[in-house]
Parts: sequence; structure tokens; C-alpha cells
Amino acid sequence: MIKLNWKRLSLAAGLSLPLLAAGCGNNDNNESTNEGNNNNANEENAGGDSAAGEGGEIELVYVEWDSEIASTNVIAKVLEDQGFDVTITPIDNAVMWQSVANGETDGMVAAWLPATHGDLMEEYEDSLVDLGENLEGAQVGLVVPEYMDATTIDDLADYGDELNNSITGIEPGAGVVQAAEEATEVYEGINGWDVQTSSSGAMATALGEAYNNEEPIVVTGWTPHWKFASYDLKYLEDPEGTFGEAEVIKTMVREGLEEDMPNAYKILDQFNWTPEDMESVMLDIQEGASAEEAAATWVDENEDAVSEWTEGLE
Repeated sequence: MIKLNWKRLSLAAGLSLPLLAAGCGNNDNNESTNEGNNNNANEENAGGDSAAGEGGEIELVYVEWDSEIASTNVIAKVLEDQGFDVTITPIDNAVMWQSVANGETDGMVAAWLPATHGDLMEEYEDSLVDLGENLEGAQVGLVVPEYMDATTIDDLADYGDELNNSITGIEPGAGVVQAAEEATEVYEGINGWDVQTSSSGAMATALGEAYNNEEPIVVTGWTPHWKFASYDLKYLEDPEGTFGEAEVIKTMVREGLEEDMPNAYKILDQFNWTPEDMESVMLDIQEGASAEEAAATWVDENEDAVSEWTEGLE
């Protein structure tokens, strides 16, 4: 069974604000916590069967976006089927990058680049192993229901009173939130607007409520996401390019993983799928399946893709 590590999530909640405010490295509290929990991935995974690439304990971290819940559970299922004892940990953006960079955890398939996680990539890239893209065609921007007349970001000026001059965002510090905040300075139509931060789940709930009542709403959005399959939505045109071009999602692992667990490293290195694949898993979850169930269903129904990820194992 894939284990969900909520204990580390509680630690992440306490660390997220100071880490976002200043790029903290390891501190005394982190070191003592790691020692107390015996959670150092390098120590756990070095030697023995792990070094031979035959199973072993592996921990993946992810930010709690619907897209990353889907991808992390799918790759965790594949690793589990190959004999690994897998723990997956939902965690704050900054802590996710830091934990892989300092070797506390083993990897992530949740690096949105070049814009969304660009600052974190710049901070930690020298301490990570970049395994390349696992998904192409990602996009971020401001999203509204199709029934709204707005087509560009400046057009939101017509909805200022109805929207209370605010954009519904996700987690503080997320790249799409930072881009939205920049947009409120760049575009005259939304100059001075607030970006209300909360979580991706709260954003989706607010969007669904507004959509069902045919009320105006603007959210920080990204593709792939199940909301585009459930609702008729559109990205607002961004002529100033504040949200950047199309993004990719990359896989990052800790240094030493290839030597400690070559099979796990190879699976993560060969993991690659499409936005349509990801959205199908997200939609199953949205319609009531657990993340673990949705991932298992996708793996069972896509043997050809999975066989490519596991090709050449020792």
C-alpha cells in the first residue's frame, strides 16, 4: 500500500511561511526533526537491497494541486508494483523543493517550469538531479467562464464591482499567484485588484459555485486540470506576457538516488505522459474515486505506457 505521510505535512505547514518569506536552508530545528524521525532519505536508502535496485523505501513529495495529486499517485503505484515501499507526502511548494535538494526526500514529479517554480529552481538546481520533462503543454493564466464577455485581462475592468476587484487564487507563493499579482500592476483594467489566496481546492469550490449560478468569477488557472473537462472555461488573453509561455512539468530527484536505487531512478527518469492522461485521472478523483483508486485504474488501463516507464529495469 502507498503510504500518505501526513506527519511531514504538519511539519510543512509550520515551515511554509518562513520559507516563503526567506529561502531558508537547513536549520537546527530541521536537523533535529530529521534525526528524531529517522527520515533522512540518503541514510534510509543507502546500501542493502536498495543499492542493488531491488525494492527499498522511497518517498515522493508533491504540492497539493489536483494535477500533482494525480501524477504522484500514478508514479507511486508503478513504483509500488515494482516492489518499492512508497511514501507520498503533500507539502508546501518551497518545502517540497528544499526537502529533495537536501536529500530528506527522494524526488518529485511536480516541478512546473520555467515560470511557476522558476525561483525555486534557481535556488535549488545545483543540489538536484533534473530528470527532464514528464509532461509538455502545461499552461497557466487567468481563467473565466465562457459566458463572461471578457476576452483579455484588461476586459475584467467591466466586472470590477461584481468581482469586488479581486481574483480568486490558490496557495500563497505559487508562481501563478505571483504572476497574477504582477498582472494587477501591469494591466490598467485590474490595477490595484487583490489576489485572494487560499488553496487549489478552495479555488475550485468557488469556481464551481459561481459557474453553477452563472456568476462572474476570475481564478488563477492552469492546464492540465479537471475543471476544463467539467466547465466551459477560457483563458484570458495576456498580451503583456505576465504569465509567460507554455510550461512543462519536470521530474527532480535527490543526488545519489541513481546509485542507491537504480530501478526507481530509471522509472522516474522514463516517466512521461500527456495532459489528457493526467486530466483523466483528475476527473476520476473529482467524480468520487480516491486518488489511489484513480491511479490504479489508469495504470491498469495503460499497460503500454507503463511498460515504457519500466523498460530496462535490473
